[in-house]
Amino acid sequence: MSSEIAIHVDQVSKCYQIYGHPRDRLKQFVFPRVQQILRQQTKQYFREFWALRDISLSLTKGDSFGIIGRNGAGKSTLLQIISGILHPTSGSISVTGRVAGLLELGAGFNPEFTGRENVFLNASLFGLSRQDVEERFDDIAAFADIGEFLYQPIKTYSSGMVVRLAFAVVAHVDADILIIDEALAVGDTAFTQKCTKYIKKFRENGTLLFVSHNTQSVLDLCDQAIWINAGKAESAGSAIDVVRDYSAYLHQAITKDASVSVRHAKGQRPRSSSDATPSIQKFPYRLELFSFDFNAPFWGVGGATITDVKILDPKGEEVALITECGEISIRVECRANLPLNQPVVGFTVRNNRGVELITENSFEFLRTRPLAPIEEGQEFSMTFTLFLPFLAPGEYTIGAAIADGIPGNHIQHHRRDEALRFSVTSSHVVYGIFSMPLTSCVFDSSTQPLKQSL
Repeated sequence: MSSEIAIHVDQVSKCYQIYGHPRDRLKQFVFPRVQQILRQQTKQYFREFWALRDISLSLTKGDSFGIIGRNGAGKSTLLQIISGILHPTSGSISVTGRVAGLLELGAGFNPEFTGRENVFLNASLFGLSRQDVEERFDDIAAFADIGEFLYQPIKTYSSGMVVRLAFAVVAHVDADILIIDEALAVGDTAFTQKCTKYIKKFRENGTLLFVSHNTQSVLDLCDQAIWINAGKAESAGSAIDVVRDYSAYLHQAITKDASVSVRHAKGQRPRSSSDATPSIQKFPYRLELFSFDFNAPFWGVGGATITDVKILDPKGEEVALITECGEISIRVECRANLPLNQPVVGFTVRNNRGVELITENSFEFLRTRPLAPIEEGQEFSMTFTLFLPFLAPGEYTIGAAIADGIPGNHIQHHRRDEALRFSVTSSHVVYGIFSMPLTSCVFDSSTQPLKQSL
């Protein structure tokens, strides 16, 4: 990874002048000048709207950086400033390398031109010559995969087709810096997967600046992140930490009840217990569990506390080492600090990037027979039994949460996203996130065609 600075944003602010009436623009243009000549106090005929306030960030070559925040927070404004579309009111921007951006839908396209004509137009904005585009046109057309629509005017395209063509151009301009602003949200699943694969490949040598409301995509694609709220930076650092802060804020905005307390986790000690569960397929496998982390970051209003999270084997005994995949149980132990009318317990398994692999809760499973109310001071637990697949080597965490209410209308009392850590140190899984054991694998050398039913 290079230490060369690719993007440096220093105390950038952007202010817009908002006028109440069209005539106020003329007044602002004329009257202050007259007032200065007459040595009178100048009057302002607009109100200020600060889209950004003192935003700073620095990306070295090869970094992948996410920007998250609610609508209107200033994310797109920041990207447009970095791309050179807008000028900041104050502060400075430094960008090194060719920038390819996928910002507003259809930006850089002429709706009257055909897709082919727009490829040449859009690519020229990134500094490519006509000869460069002609040499890459077949690859661009294949990536976009919109067939004969390539020779139809852009105004006849769906939003998904516009994104296909725009991303196809961006992917073939040999950019050093790739800026993506929520554009993939309107694409179909197959094309989104193609784009995600390209972005992950691009990250090996290029610099990525990625904006999305999908925090899981940010966790998957970005190492660092910043959360912008009302034009100001609320949180910056590792993507996992920033997403956690943002998630707590969103919950607080919905329920008006969440409080956040983030602390650095201390080292965890391994649990001591017996080995675990039987397997269908025999593969070298080793999953080591660590102790419950009382110092893990948490948030909630405190009406209940998660006191422990344990992994149990089919016999109900706690385990510290798993050498084969199979059935396990995750037990979440809690204590009620206040009466809970509709308690809901849940857990989430995440990989080292914070991407959620498994998420379950008691409400969905016990929908027809919800839990009885819990009294203040009562201790209780919820045990979830599931089949644990073979996981790829790496670090993982199990998070747990206790709430009161129903999904969409509940109070989050206590949530620890990294309550229990475990490490897969040996696994046959090379590709993908996990592997399910096969129950059979049958080879048939028969060349007879299969019978077809009418």
